[in-house]
Amino acid sequence: MIVEKLILTSVLLLALPMLVVAQDRMPAIPLEKMNELQKRYAEEIIKGPRGALYGPFVPLIRSPELMDRAQRMGEYLRYKSAIGNKLSELVILIVARYWTQQVEWYIHEPIAIKAGIKPEVVQAIAAGRKPSGMSEDEEIVYEFCSELHANKSISDPTYDRALERFGEQGVIDMLGINGYYTFLAMIMNGARTAVPDGKPATLYPFPK
Repeated sequence: MIVEKLILTSVLLLALPMLVVAQDRMPAIPLEKMNELQKRYAEEIIKGPRGALYGPFVPLIRSPELMDRAQRMGEYLRYKSAIGNKLSELVILIVARYWTQQVEWYIHEPIAIKAGIKPEVVQAIAAGRKPSGMSEDEEIVYEFCSELHANKSISDPTYDRALERFGEQGVIDMLGINGYYTFLAMIMNGARTAVPDGKPATLYPFPK
């Protein structure tokens, strides 16, 4: 499993220094300096359920039409997916850990816990371990997503288990959440998007 590639003990985690993150390549553009198209799509996000232009939308605003089309898909996958908010957040954490995506993790770790994912499950994913104590649904999602990222495919037993539990729409939505947040992770890793509020990065990279 991909999250089992990282083997770090508690002592090692405590001994490691604070992560140093490279300078943001595409920092926030003040609203007054945006062109008309950027401003229009930025205001749509600000007026929507997200309430602000942050995270991946900071670099994506450079391509406003791409940002607009992406955020519309993301709004469905994050807030209305067939697997529900709690399991969607679990998928997002698995993607964030796979890509060591600091912004995704910073934003979604507290949301996942609030949605009902146990803190010890979140901590295990952050440390690169398979969590114990997951519900049956969480275990199905974890195995599905881990196989998808590690193997670039899903075995028949894992697929069939997900299909039986969530149906075809649930499987497609789960694949969609993995794909969408992988897209955002690539954008933010490439742009070196800074963690909001000046907070430090907390995910340690997988060993090479």
